[in-house]
Amino acid sequence: MELAHSLLLNEEAYNQLGEFKKAEFVFEWLRFLEKLLPADIREKQSKLVEQLVSLLTSSPGPPARQLIAKNLAIVYSSGDIFSVHQTIDKCNELIRSKDDSPSYLPTKLAAVVCLGYLYKKLGRILGNSFLDTVGNILKAMKNAESQGRYEIMLSLQNILKGLGAAAIPCHRDIYKAARSCLMDRSMAVRCAAAKCLLELQSEAMFMWSTDLDSVVTLCFKSFEGSSYDVRMAVSKLLGCVLVSAVTSKQASSRQNVRKISFEEALDLLGTGFLRGSSGFLRTSGDILKGTSSVSRDVRVGVTQAYVVFISTLGGQWLERNFSALLSHVLDLVSQSQPKAIQTQLDAICCRRCISFILRATVGGLLGEKAQIATAKEICQAIWKLKKVVDAATSDCNVETRVGTTDVITSQNMLICALEELGNIIYGLGTTAAPVLQDSSTGVLDAVISVILHPSISVQLAAAWCLRCIAVALPCFLSPLLDRCVERLTALKSSPEAVTGYSFAIAALLGTVKQCTLGIPHCKGKVIMTVAEDLLRSASQNSRISIQRMQSGWLLIAALMTLGPAVVQHHLPRMLLLWKCAFPLSPKDLETEKSRGDSFTWQVTLESRAGALCAVKSFILHCGGLLTDEVIQRLLPPIPYAIDLLTLLPSLNKTYGNPLKPSSVNYRKRLYELLTLLPPKTYEGNFSAVLKELVLDLTQSDNQMVASAAYLPSLSHQNEFALLGPPLQETEHRFIEEQIVQQNVMSAFSTVLKHLASCKGNLGSEDIRSSALALVMSALESSNPLLRCSAAESLARLAQVVADSTFTAGLAQISFDKLKSARDVISRTGHSLALGSLYKYLGGISSSQHLNACVGILYTLSQDSTSPEVQTWALHSLSLIIDSAGPLYHVHVESTLSLVLMLLLTVPPAYAEVHQSLGRCLNALIATLGPELQGSSTTVSALRASCLLSCTVMQDNPDCLVQAQAISCLQQLHMFAPRHVNLSSLVRGLCVNLSSSYLLLRRAVLACLHQLVQREAAEVSEHAVALAKDIKKITSYACVIFIGINIREVGLEGALLSLLDKELDPKLCQDIRETLTHMLISMAVEKLSFWLKLCKDVLAASADFTTVASVDTTQEEEVAHTDDELALALENDERFHPFLHPRWSTRVFAAECVCKIISQCENAGNAHFDIALAQEMKQRDSRDDFLVLHLADLIRMAFMAATDHSDHLRLSGLQMLLVLIRKFAAVPEPEFPGHVILEQYQANVGAALRPAFSPETPPDVTAKACQVCSAWIASGVVNDLNDLQRVHQLLVTSLIKVQAGKEAQSQLYNEATSTMETLAVLKAWAEVYIVAVERQKKQSNISRLLFATNIREESDRDQTSSVDDLLQLVQADLGNLSKLWLAALQDFALLTLPLEYISQLPIEGGAFYTAETIENSRPHYQNSWALILYATALWLTNTGFLIGDSDEGLTNLSRPVTPTTMCQDSTSKAAVKSPEDVNTERFHLILGISVEFLCSPRSDAAMEDITSCLHALQAMLDVPWPRTKIGSDQELSVELLNVLHRLILTRESPDIQLAALEVVQHILFAAQEHVKEKRRSAEVDDGAEEKETLPEFGEGKDTGGLIPGKSLVFATLEMCMCILVRQLPQLNPKITGSPGITAGKPQLLSETGSKLVSAALGILSDVPGVCSPEGSIAVLPTILYLIIGVLRETAVKLPTGQIPLTVAASLQALKGVLSMHNPIKQPTVSYICSMWNRLFLSFVDGAHQELDQSSLLAAITVFILSASPEVTTVECLQMSCIEKFKSAMESKDPVIQLKCYQLLLTIFQYPNKAISYPYIQSLAASIVNKLQETEKAKPENSAELQVIQEGIKVDFLIFLTFTGSQLVACFLPILISFLLDENALGSATNSARSLHEFALQYLMQIGPQYSSVFKKLMAASPPMKARLESAVKGNQESIKDKTSPRHSKNPGKSASIQLKTNFL
Repeated sequence: MELAHSLLLNEEAYNQLGEFKKAEFVFEWLRFLEKLLPADIREKQSKLVEQLVSLLTSSPGPPARQLIAKNLAIVYSSGDIFSVHQTIDKCNELIRSKDDSPSYLPTKLAAVVCLGYLYKKLGRILGNSFLDTVGNILKAMKNAESQGRYEIMLSLQNILKGLGAAAIPCHRDIYKAARSCLMDRSMAVRCAAAKCLLELQSEAMFMWSTDLDSVVTLCFKSFEGSSYDVRMAVSKLLGCVLVSAVTSKQASSRQNVRKISFEEALDLLGTGFLRGSSGFLRTSGDILKGTSSVSRDVRVGVTQAYVVFISTLGGQWLERNFSALLSHVLDLVSQSQPKAIQTQLDAICCRRCISFILRATVGGLLGEKAQIATAKEICQAIWKLKKVVDAATSDCNVETRVGTTDVITSQNMLICALEELGNIIYGLGTTAAPVLQDSSTGVLDAVISVILHPSISVQLAAAWCLRCIAVALPCFLSPLLDRCVERLTALKSSPEAVTGYSFAIAALLGTVKQCTLGIPHCKGKVIMTVAEDLLRSASQNSRISIQRMQSGWLLIAALMTLGPAVVQHHLPRMLLLWKCAFPLSPKDLETEKSRGDSFTWQVTLESRAGALCAVKSFILHCGGLLTDEVIQRLLPPIPYAIDLLTLLPSLNKTYGNPLKPSSVNYRKRLYELLTLLPPKTYEGNFSAVLKELVLDLTQSDNQMVASAAYLPSLSHQNEFALLGPPLQETEHRFIEEQIVQQNVMSAFSTVLKHLASCKGNLGSEDIRSSALALVMSALESSNPLLRCSAAESLARLAQVVADSTFTAGLAQISFDKLKSARDVISRTGHSLALGSLYKYLGGISSSQHLNACVGILYTLSQDSTSPEVQTWALHSLSLIIDSAGPLYHVHVESTLSLVLMLLLTVPPAYAEVHQSLGRCLNALIATLGPELQGSSTTVSALRASCLLSCTVMQDNPDCLVQAQAISCLQQLHMFAPRHVNLSSLVRGLCVNLSSSYLLLRRAVLACLHQLVQREAAEVSEHAVALAKDIKKITSYACVIFIGINIREVGLEGALLSLLDKELDPKLCQDIRETLTHMLISMAVEKLSFWLKLCKDVLAASADFTTVASVDTTQEEEVAHTDDELALALENDERFHPFLHPRWSTRVFAAECVCKIISQCENAGNAHFDIALAQEMKQRDSRDDFLVLHLADLIRMAFMAATDHSDHLRLSGLQMLLVLIRKFAAVPEPEFPGHVILEQYQANVGAALRPAFSPETPPDVTAKACQVCSAWIASGVVNDLNDLQRVHQLLVTSLIKVQAGKEAQSQLYNEATSTMETLAVLKAWAEVYIVAVERQKKQSNISRLLFATNIREESDRDQTSSVDDLLQLVQADLGNLSKLWLAALQDFALLTLPLEYISQLPIEGGAFYTAETIENSRPHYQNSWALILYATALWLTNTGFLIGDSDEGLTNLSRPVTPTTMCQDSTSKAAVKSPEDVNTERFHLILGISVEFLCSPRSDAAMEDITSCLHALQAMLDVPWPRTKIGSDQELSVELLNVLHRLILTRESPDIQLAALEVVQHILFAAQEHVKEKRRSAEVDDGAEEKETLPEFGEGKDTGGLIPGKSLVFATLEMCMCILVRQLPQLNPKITGSPGITAGKPQLLSETGSKLVSAALGILSDVPGVCSPEGSIAVLPTILYLIIGVLRETAVKLPTGQIPLTVAASLQALKGVLSMHNPIKQPTVSYICSMWNRLFLSFVDGAHQELDQSSLLAAITVFILSASPEVTTVECLQMSCIEKFKSAMESKDPVIQLKCYQLLLTIFQYPNKAISYPYIQSLAASIVNKLQETEKAKPENSAELQVIQEGIKVDFLIFLTFTGSQLVACFLPILISFLLDENALGSATNSARSLHEFALQYLMQIGPQYSSVFKKLMAASPPMKARLESAVKGNQESIKDKTSPRHSKNPGKSASIQLKTNFL
């Protein structure tokens, strides 16, 4: 294919190819040439034209001829046109040729196409030659077959497009030709003619003026017998013609041009809707569609034309003229139009058409404000129709109303109006509140008044409308229920009232599941009472018996939808009613048979059908109540119900038609119930049920309508393509859906499917033969749907039989049939059978069969005489490719060649064939899979063929083929992304993004969804580049959609716009996911763009129409005509990317903002640091940061939070919450001490205030409480007055909570009150927690500042703000504490296991009712943790000292739980002591905490766990709870075990640290308890000798610890867990050594270090809980772990500091060694040996990489802290001394320095027994070390510090041992460090400092030891000279200095001078 990539055709390569390869080669060259042009081709133009014309005459296929024509047109438009007339003449000559052979036809068609493109591109440049061309083409059309007529119409369309107004001379001729084609038998020709006429009408005024009626009639005729595509094309033509007639500019300026009004245009369309065409192409098929004179095709086509007409006029036009439209469309379904509705099916069809018109226009074009106005218009229409009904019925007696003609006339109009009103309100959601609150409109009154209409259909429509209102506005649900129940009770003697209001109540009950806020629980009881009353009173009045019976059971069935929580209270009554509805015994059933009349049986059947329906509803919605006991009570009536089923034929025969509707209803209900029940429950009645089922399915006079749609639902999705568009997903499926009666095959197919799934069998051979005969007969049915089902059944039959011989026989039957049969039906059915066999059996056993199948299907797919056979054969081939998998690889190349050949040759008019080719290509790509990435010649050729095939399919005019092309490219991009041109792919996707075809839009979004997951940025860039390149886009619609939207708002904005207009839920979900992926990938890089996009959506004014109307007035003043105004308005709308976005779109935009914030959080700190952001922005202006857009973010949150839509308010509040949490701590650089959010406090307050209004739903208020607490707790606002604004909102809510259940709203379920109450308490808890924590933090800072005497004004201000916040809470803390405790009580009770449910209070808890327990649990789960923490803090601050008796709080108006901690003292029967109250509170908090921490759910929030642990910490901060926990060792151990389990299951460091903090508190409590017992024992036994006192602490006298009961053991277990997790080498089982092994030390992470340090701190406290013997038992373990941590983490840090873990180890070691428990003498030797062994192993085995400083510090701690009995052991002393000696010899000055510092500490130790051995052993080494430094002076400060520390140690030794020998050794060393005058001036800073340091020490020593000094100086003159020189220099320097130090101490140096004069 590379040879085809040149400007000119490579004729040499071309001539060497075969016929098919030539076509492929030419197509590839033409594609390349199209991409290359326009280029500079003047030099080669003539040759290029010659080659293209030559190809024109070579019989090119449809795709090739299109490209030839396009390229020729581009060549002439970009080059010279000198030969263009020769080319035109050549084409005309080819068209005039008399050759009518099939082989010459492609050449003629290519010439026709070429002419069309030449005139389209060059237009008027070609002069008047078009006259001859058009005449020639029209002449050729007279004898042309369908392909020729198709191409001629499209060519004429292109000619008209190119010539524009210049083609006027030909308009009439073209019009006449197109008229005939518009009624052609070929559907493709009709579509082409419609496109041609659509282009013609833009310039041919006569079409929408003088000939308008003719054109309209012509379109009506074209609808007759039309396909879906024809209806789409012709309706577009008809709509646009009428738009031109209504809005024409020429009509105003010319007198002879007719102009019509909007109403007249509607009347023209109405004529077609009501009367249809003149019966053109009427076939016998009309008989099947009904007796109406108007065929369904015409009516559906006109319906689509209405939508095109109104949509083209635009939304504002519709808004101004909606009254006329509504009146018109409702009149269409009036019974006053006899031709419109002659049968019930006609009525249904008409109503669906009218509903579609209203939905597609009102729902798709109008914004929310306009829809509100529309709803009011519809309501007015309902009132008018209601008056007609009222006038036609008697007002005096409701019970005896009789319908009249006027009543019947109004019913369809009312149904359509009610349905649209419901749809509008449902779409508006809570933004529809103004409509319902407008008393002048009276929407609710209007709908409810219609309920009494005599027509059941109207009553159902009214009920459905009420249901929509309830879903949209949940606050109306309860009032509507009350109102309907009240009216039903008052009018229960009226049949219409009973039926209508029961429908309404049932509809309203059905909405409860969709309304999260629910209804009050008591409503269920009311409904059950009403239902029972209706059932009991049914027999009292025979006139309304049936209605009462039906209504009673209907209400019970609807009640079941409320779920188990409601139904369980009414279940016994329901079961009793169920039991009484059927005979109690066989004898009763026999008695029934012998008596009764038609009416009695009718009542009986309706009653039992209702009972069956109620039980079905119970099983569906209350599965949790289906216990074995309930099932046993449900089953007894079933056999009697089945027995009655067998009686129905005889009853129908006896009583005739009146009984048939009830009989059918009964059958349906029973079958539905039996479907839900396990078959074993009615196994004994199988025979009777099956017999009745067979009769129902086979008797033509006993068909049930409901079964009509079974077969399509059972068919495979892919097979819908064989059945035509009506059974595929289209936007117009609502009015296109066909109903097919295929019960027998659907039932048999289902049976086989079930048998295959359960590995069953058919039984005997006779049954198998009968089954095969049944399927084979259906396989050759004329009905394509039946053939599809038969093919599937045949394959499933083979699957069930599971015999290879039988399967091979079935395949052979089809082989033989396909070889011999020539009829289309047999060939299609058996070809599909082969594919189905392969699909369901996973491939036929042998490759021979596969080859045979493929060979036969190849042959059939090339049968050009029958496109239907080709379609089915190719579909079957695609099934085989899918099923065969890798086995098909041998056929891939040939199949791909076949597919490409057919794509290049099959005319595009045969769209079904191309669709099947697309499925084959898709299957082939899936089969090749990742192999497509290969680089071999074969793979490259296959890949090129796939891409070429996709290109051909993309250019196909059929939308489904284009969708499959996109799907294939999507797969190719997944398997071989490098080989798919992303730019071209994205271009194709964007062009089709605004397609009117649903399936094409779905394919586009599916592909985009995949692309953006990998290459979001590239996709976005390609889309914008395409939008800028508008000139290359030919479609006007695409220019508008892409050129405006994508160019201005990018692909992302276009998708958002599409989301707002799209109605298909699946497509909307795809759009959301695609946008989410794009946001995640690009939001940070394109931050401003995304935020502007979201802001535009959220800020799009709902009042835009008001603005537009103002502009309209101004335009009228400028004398614009109505027509110009219409166009101006339409153009205005296009300048706004988001006009009136729906609330759901705005909610999505708000969610996107939150996602953007989350993405920025992961992108860096600059997004939340304004100073850093501004700095980086100045550095690079392209950088963008979130904090710079804070004002816009706050504005967006404010707009969303204050919207009319409750969903949007919730999203806005969530956005505000996120903003507060993310930006609360961001400082404001311009105002130090303030934060950036402080300036927006007014916005926050204004956003929150509406959420606390009385009419606000509880969920919004609950979310607002969360935002309030976050705002107050954030610390953004410190001023008390500013805080009080938001604080007051919480106070208002708290007052509402305190008011109790009496003040609760009766609109929603009681659980919503629980939700709101707990949200308020949680909010207060959060504020209180923050206030207390801030107070603690401030008090710590204050103590620190007080200690350093630093108090600043800012600190006082901060303290004041903290006190203010606490003061705000303190005022309500008394009430809050009681409410918090009550909430915790509730939560504790609700967490009890099911076996304790009987202990729950009967009337409920403080904040929940018994009936709403399940609904309330989630709200408690969401709130309890913070409430628990706040309660613990409150109890901590009160010290557990305050009881209820002195609080003086008001009673809570709510039932309370059995405990009394929340009751006021005035209501107590017996006042409890404060100790009892505190104990209850203590156990409540501890119990909740332990229960939760024992097994926190996997989805439990980390915040809940942390809050729970903090609550325990807070509680144990005060003495009283510590006393309780310390005195109960069993409780302490249990709590430690729980914490241990928590640490094992939660990896969060914060949780583990908090848990360790609690462990520390528990251990401290135990220590206090042990100390207290010892103190008490000493006091009590003071007179006795101390030796007789008992041992306290764990271990007692023996030292034994019992696992499971020992607090010490549990603590050690937990610490060991923490340590081993961070340092696994501490575990001997891991290291394989019982001792500490020598390993390389490691530096832990910050969190790891904190955890290890906390564990070590706990370990050091453990001995304090033990007795002396117990301490001995645990010391080896503790020391092992401490020293192990020290060894493993003693890493040398570059800073010279020691790691946190080392510091903690040293501290712990000191703590353990410093404990002086009284030790008995026999155990001393044991302790010594243990410590020696452990410590020596650490010291002697030190790793070479171990930090020596840490090791020396550990040795020092051991020496100074341990007992002398241990530290004076000789071997241990010697080992320690050696370590110090080696440290002094170290080359590292840091180690030397640390060594001298530690030795100084040891030498100063007061116990001479410990310090002297070290002084004696190390003194000589230190002196020697100092003597060595005489030769090497210090070169840096580190060496200087080492020498100085050595001098200090030596001086200490000198002071300790005052021998003359030591003095004689020490003085020369000091003198050696002195410098003479000359050397001093040039010495380094280090040498100078050492000189001064030595001189200072010499001045101190000299006077004390003058004799030794004199002897030494006399013996060494040089030494004396050096000293004198140094002293003189020092005196001179002192004289020269003028520093204050000199004046302060003038006598010091003088005295030294005098004392040294002895020399």
